Amino acid sequence: MLRKLFIICLLIGSLSNISLSQGSNTQSPANKKGEFYFSWGYNRDWYSKSDIHVKYHNSYNTNNFDFMLLGAKANDKPDMWRWWYPNRLTIPQYDLNLGYFFNDKNDLGIEVGWNHLKYVVTPWQMVHIKGYINGTFYDQSMPLNDTLLHLQHTNGNNYLMLNLVKRKNILTRKKIQLNTIAKAGAGPLISYTIDTALGDHDPGYFHYHGWVAGASLGLRFSFLKYLFIQSDLQGAYANYTNTKLGHEHLGRAYHHFYSLQWTYEVGFRF
Repeated sequence: MLRKLFIICLLIGSLSNISLSQGSNTQSPANKKGEFYFSWGYNRDWYSKSDIHVKYHNSYNTNNFDFMLLGAKANDKPDMWRWWYPNRLTIPQYDLNLGYFFNDKNDLGIEVGWNHLKYVVTPWQMVHIKGYINGTFYDQSMPLNDTLLHLQHTNGNNYLMLNLVKRKNILTRKKIQLNTIAKAGAGPLISYTIDTALGDHDPGYFHYHGWVAGASLGLRFSFLKYLFIQSDLQGAYANYTNTKLGHEHLGRAYHHFYSLQWTYEVGFRF
């Protein structure tokens, strides 16, 4: 899925900047100035299954384990409408982007994006466990309950990405404009994980968890000179290599997965 999205973005980037609009209101790219933009919005997320490797060891030889959860399912946490208050806008799954278009003949730009997704390993699913827990070997399917493992990147599954952006004009009519927007980029996972591993609970904290790479394709509708609305579909690959478990952070979880994110945003340009 991610490979296909990258190919789409590369194909769009190779297209020449052919304007489909006509009339005296359009400017040639050479005469345009650079353009900053800012956008804010919210998202829904879908995830592939993931093999989660969990390791934990302490010097007292209690609660030691090293096992895999094979094919674990996960879901997002779309609680936006419960938190629609001006002082709590960052509680739901949100997106924040700041970018700049060079407005050269290729209509390229760069962008820094903060994508606040939420990832919850679905509780009570049937999952296959393979490995050791306190010296006993397991190789069987069982319900996933909090006694075994609860894992959620809900504050969140954060993608901090530097993107290359390609814009292509579809339509220009007086003070309105319709563009396709393609992005491709990568960056660190600065995430916040809440977990319980064999009864050891960790309320979580922000730290570096791994890395992410992704690509997106969307539509932007600009109006009233400075305002726009935008919607994107983003495919990404997230690789968690440094998720700490337990209140003393003696455990680690390792997993990787694909995500599909649908965003809906408002913004302004200047």
